[in-house]
Amino acid sequence: MNPTMTSQAAPKRLAWRLCLAGLALCAGVAAAQTFPAKPVRFVVPYPPGGSLDQVARALADKMKDTLGQPVLVENRPGAGGNVGADFVAKSAPDGYTIVMGAVATHATNPALYPKMPYDAARDFQPITLVASTPNVLIVPPQSAFQSPKDLIDHARKNPGRLNFGSGSNGSTGHLAGELMKQMTGTFIVHIPYAGGNPALLALMAGQTDLMFDNYANAAAQIKAGKVRALAVTTARRVSFAPELPTMAESDPRLKGFDLDTWFGILAPAGIPKEALDRLHGDAVKALASTEIRERLSRMGAEPGGNTPAQFAEFIAREAAKYARIVKLSGARID
Repeated sequence: MNPTMTSQAAPKRLAWRLCLAGLALCAGVAAAQTFPAKPVRFVVPYPPGGSLDQVARALADKMKDTLGQPVLVENRPGAGGNVGADFVAKSAPDGYTIVMGAVATHATNPALYPKMPYDAARDFQPITLVASTPNVLIVPPQSAFQSPKDLIDHARKNPGRLNFGSGSNGSTGHLAGELMKQMTGTFIVHIPYAGGNPALLALMAGQTDLMFDNYANAAAQIKAGKVRALAVTTARRVSFAPELPTMAESDPRLKGFDLDTWFGILAPAGIPKEALDRLHGDAVKALASTEIRERLSRMGAEPGGNTPAQFAEFIAREAAKYARIVKLSGARID
């Protein structure tokens, strides 16, 4: 072989390889920059018509305008939200399938179910908190209790004589009651119902003595005087009901009491950064819109909009908190 020809060909081969590498890099960048190139599937792990589903649909409608692609809401209910969450956990991590996760799917269920189909921390990439709403301690209007302190003092003197209802075993309403019992050394009987509305009706009928209900679910009955609110379960008072004290304000034995119902957007773990940044940015823009904020306010919910890292840290704290409550209460879902 002619040495001169070989020496001349080597630079050409190197140039060709560099050209190919450059084209591949450009193609990769272009592909990332084109996200989304098709519709995004937004899974709601609960039945249609609920408040979480309604907010997801309102967000989807807003996000489609900025993403430039349809955002299609798909309901996949079952097992307290585990069915829909598991579907997303096992979906391709390409940004085209996201889920409206909630306190149940990512904080309470992992502690309540003896076997989970997914790992709530490892299998998901948090995007942003959408909203949180407090639970509220309510009693029948004829109740003698005017504050959580009144109720707790009575329960300590009369163990097992009071009962509280909730929408289900392991619901935030149930666990709020268990936390109050743990912090105050009281014994109050828990009565689970098949949903928040049946539990609320039982309270209104005087069949139960108290209830921790989602504020959005109880607001109409509070305003109508059919139940009486004593306190909110969050660490701070809420803007839409500033007259209600927190549990901690009401009784020093409840210092640190802080529970709420929250939901937010997550994707499968491993989503490309470009897709994560785009979904986060557009979700936050939607949450800042007047329409979404007014909708959340009507629900008695505070809007979110934090960063993916902040949302991940928040979920980790919530999971640890509920794991402690569940362990001490012995609550389980078979």
